[in-house]
Amino acid sequence: MAPSLFLSFILRHILLVLLLLLLPHRNVLTRAAGGRWDFLLSNIGISAMHMQLLYTDRVVIFDRTDFGVSNISLPAGKCRNDPSDTALVNDCTAHSVEYDVATNSVRPLMVLTDTWCSSGTVMPDGTLVQTGGYNDGDHTVRQQHNYEFYPKTSPADTSYKLDFLVEAKDPKIENNLYPFVFLNVDGNLFIFANNRAILFDYVKGTVVRTYPTIPGGDPRSYPSTGSAVLLPMTENSAGSAEVLVCGGAPKGAYLSAMNGRFVTALDTCAKIRINDPNPEWVMETMPMPRVMGDMVLLPNANVLIINGAGSGAAGWELGRNPVLAPVVYRPTNPLGSRFKVQSSSTIPRMYHSTALLLRDGRVLVGGSNPHTRYNFTGVLFPTDLTLEAFCPSYLDPNFKNLRPRIVSPTAQTKIGYNQQLTVLFTFSDNLSNDTSIMVTMVVPAFTTHSCSMNQRLIVLSGGNVIAANGNSTYQIRVMTPYSGNIAQPGYYLLFVVHQDVPSEGIWVHIS
Repeated sequence: MAPSLFLSFILRHILLVLLLLLLPHRNVLTRAAGGRWDFLLSNIGISAMHMQLLYTDRVVIFDRTDFGVSNISLPAGKCRNDPSDTALVNDCTAHSVEYDVATNSVRPLMVLTDTWCSSGTVMPDGTLVQTGGYNDGDHTVRQQHNYEFYPKTSPADTSYKLDFLVEAKDPKIENNLYPFVFLNVDGNLFIFANNRAILFDYVKGTVVRTYPTIPGGDPRSYPSTGSAVLLPMTENSAGSAEVLVCGGAPKGAYLSAMNGRFVTALDTCAKIRINDPNPEWVMETMPMPRVMGDMVLLPNANVLIINGAGSGAAGWELGRNPVLAPVVYRPTNPLGSRFKVQSSSTIPRMYHSTALLLRDGRVLVGGSNPHTRYNFTGVLFPTDLTLEAFCPSYLDPNFKNLRPRIVSPTAQTKIGYNQQLTVLFTFSDNLSNDTSIMVTMVVPAFTTHSCSMNQRLIVLSGGNVIAANGNSTYQIRVMTPYSGNIAQPGYYLLFVVHQDVPSEGIWVHIS
């Protein structure tokens, strides 16, 4: 696979990119859970429908041009003139902002075409690429039931039909939009849509394996929107890669919501080992039902499930009963003790909400606009322009002495594949057990519509922790990922995790 390429995978208007994640067994301290919420900004000017964290610690956020006048002006009297816009031909307001994490401030950005329901990724050099959209925004990458590559290798390179997406479509409902796509360790793609999945060789254009349907057959893709991750693994356990799909809406929920009946969302997750000789879905029950949730990989290799509704479906005005409490899923815990409910927000995050991991371990949360325009009054769930942060329990001040601080490598260090990497770190307490230390690499996702594109987490294999240079400084030597099928080239956040408490991340670049 050429490092400069990523797969542009389209259904209706999307580019989904590749994902691979990794995780070990570890010893952790028992601690209080719950986390806390920090309110960041009351008005960023737009609703955070799409978000991507960059290696500059800036977050690019955008919604859509066809919402009408936003609450933030373009700078220096600039205006966007677009005769094809369905809301405003001449618009002097911004529909994208850049959020500076360090200063907790935003500045307006200009988008030229409608980015509604689009997609994106960060290229190996750190450049954000946004694709697709609506209206005039769909003329770049927005075909039906197919996939294509960007950048193209030749002018003759075009889109390729994928019959699986046709087969996964439910009449009058769809339930196959924003499919979940993960890069497997063998270089093939695990593609999930509706309630089923395939393993796809995108080089040959052939289906390698067809997986069983999720028990019960309920849909998990837009508009019956669930969310999914490829669970973290160590390279030693890469062959047992597991996909976890959580939430969604029962069969018929979308049409019922269109007729004013809001069916309770699904309260189950389905997990499958995608490389088993005879893979089967294993069902787990969440503490509450959830549709339109987001799943975020945390630096300590747990999964945060956040945002969404308790009934209805994705789409304009179709969700009810906001789910205000996130849930942490702990993959290494015994079955039956993996979910833990966290502290609740006070802000409903319904259709068009987003969440992503920041370098300091917080989770940035924003968005919610289930209306065809900006609508702030007289509706159940007004358009939301706020930003807040969920702080997982590992950020509790009581655990400050457990939190490592990375000394080296320094920020922006370049690393290669299959190399030994020495990591120096400090923390206040004495280290009593080196098995409580692990090193993780995380790529924050391009997130929209409960779909986290390019999100992956790798737990690096390594040796023992040893004291180094005194002053509570320690050293661990780890091996970097051995191939681009484990970690695609580009920028990653590197964390040292001690008893489930991560350091602040540092940006590294692998190629």
